Amino acid sequence: MKTFKLPDLGEGLQEAEIVAWHVNAGDHIVVDQPLLSVETDKAIVDVPSPFAGKVLTLHAKVGDVVALDGALVDIDDGGQVEDSGSVVGDAPTATTAHEVREHASAAAPAARGVRAAPAVRALASKLGVDLSIVTPSGPDGVILASDVERVAKVLANVAALTPLRGPRRAMAQNMALAHAEVVPVTLVDDADIHAWAAGEDTTWRLLRAMVAGCRAAPALNAWFDSQALGVRQLSQIDVGIATDTEEALFVPVLRNVAERSREDLRTALEQMKQDVRARTIPPESLRGHSITLSNFGMFAGRYASPVVMPPTVAIVGAGRARREPVAVGDAVVVHRVLPMSLTFDHRAATGAEAARFLAAMMADLQRPD
Repeated sequence: MKTFKLPDLGEGLQEAEIVAWHVNAGDHIVVDQPLLSVETDKAIVDVPSPFAGKVLTLHAKVGDVVALDGALVDIDDGGQVEDSGSVVGDAPTATTAHEVREHASAAAPAARGVRAAPAVRALASKLGVDLSIVTPSGPDGVILASDVERVAKVLANVAALTPLRGPRRAMAQNMALAHAEVVPVTLVDDADIHAWAAGEDTTWRLLRAMVAGCRAAPALNAWFDSQALGVRQLSQIDVGIATDTEEALFVPVLRNVAERSREDLRTALEQMKQDVRARTIPPESLRGHSITLSNFGMFAGRYASPVVMPPTVAIVGAGRARREPVAVGDAVVVHRVLPMSLTFDHRAATGAEAARFLAAMMADLQRPD
């Protein structure tokens, strides 16, 4: 018997959510047959079996979040029993992240040293109140019945906790990572796009302008290693396009934008959007970008401080274009302007480099096509 554990799916991910099993206990499988589908880093990935044999036990169910190296399935391959762990002594072999969290939640009151009389604990159980979230008002930190009743009234008007799943979970984890690591600074300005032809492709112009910015300030088209305190300069410009869906924010990647035509990029962008909405986009198309574009102005807003996602160094934000008075020589005329925001990681780039990047972008945007 062999126990197949969740393998390393890349990008340093430590867990994955099971979205579907393709086998059941008792099935006979062959090598490379898809065992299950998992969702990780916003992509759904099929995990193949490295073994052939008979499926004995599924260690997790759909919806469980399994930690890296957590047991997934036992397979009878006709061989000897495999040692499923490297720790000497008795140890669980099928613990999932979901089970760990449930155990931790159940143990939370005792671990946090909750102090309450048996009658108060009974009241909390009756009202469905977790004592670990109650602020005590009694002497020496003792929770009183009135504390439990107060919290019960608050919870009566609050929906039950909904755990984040799939893309929302990945987004929350990524934002927490960015907040913990990046030292963000944001520059804003307006690009005068009066010279644009009617019906100009805004995304194409933004991509072209980003290429101009990267050429003027290559430090922003790079990856920063926060552990080694070093920068990896990138020669190819791969732009991550922030794409909104009902589920969450996805960032598919347009590769080598500097060497591709308008038509090629537009076709690739539309295909990526369709694949994202259908959840068929491959994981490699969601990884490895060198800089990011967020065209949030298609919804609302002028300026923003978009989030830089490590290891990238910069993200460009484009706000909603508007008509406003501008000075042209000694005259005041009404032109169409495009608000621009640039957030960069100040650990990897200087303010001057960021300003040169933004200036080059604006100069390119202000040119007629």
